Amino acid sequence: MADPVLYDLTDGLATLTLNRPDAMNALDTATKELLRDLLQEVAQDPAVRAVLLTATGRAFCVGQDLKEHVAGLRAEGEAGEGAGSMDTVRAHYNPITLALAQMPKPVVAGVNGVAAGAGCGFALAADHRVVADTATFNTSFAGVALTADSGVSWTLPRLVGPGRAMDLLLFPRSIGAEEAHRLGMVDRVVPAAELAAEAARVARTLAKGPTAAYAALKESVAYAGDHSLAQALEREAVLQARAGASEDHRIAVEAFLRKERPDFVGR
Repeated sequence: MADPVLYDLTDGLATLTLNRPDAMNALDTATKELLRDLLQEVAQDPAVRAVLLTATGRAFCVGQDLKEHVAGLRAEGEAGEGAGSMDTVRAHYNPITLALAQMPKPVVAGVNGVAAGAGCGFALAADHRVVADTATFNTSFAGVALTADSGVSWTLPRLVGPGRAMDLLLFPRSIGAEEAHRLGMVDRVVPAAELAAEAARVARTLAKGPTAAYAALKESVAYAGDHSLAQALEREAVLQARAGASEDHRIAVEAFLRKERPDFVGR
């Protein structure tokens, strides 16, 4: 049986590919555990300078595998137990989302098809989204009488505003790639046939960049969203001092003086 998540590391780019195409990359326990573990490993791997999350088949990820979920609910009902099946939020969805959002290197989502529920959440937790023109997004949660998970309550309002986010959560529907782009949910829309190449190109470009500076940018933007201007300025000062002491900063300054393009090393 093929692995539910494929992994490749080439030239500093870690590519994680959801690989349950027959199930539209629905998230069963095996997929969630492997994705969580791989993301946590690449976060700590100094050889990884950027991450690309994408998928095989016609879907990016339709969220929770409902067949597995229903089987769990039925088993709990027969045993007279509570909703232990929802433990997956803490065990899987939360660490996956945190790994994507707090990864100390840039994360690109290459969205090849429908991204629904947690699949939508994982795409929104990335730093940059390259999307096929045939792809769609759907929050989905309310449609199955659930609330948001996989960080959607945090990421979606920051991308589209609280009012629009609430509308998309209360009235879940399929949102096409162009509308998602207009709303601010995605960064680039490309023809479906070009999605794999373009997402990889963007991710490879980031993998050749100043990795430590990218990590500081992610940290500063996340911090500023929950703190005052004065606090954000102080955090910027701390992070800028760290970036200024990096090898990549020295490389960039020297290259600028020589009127050359810097060749970053990721440190």
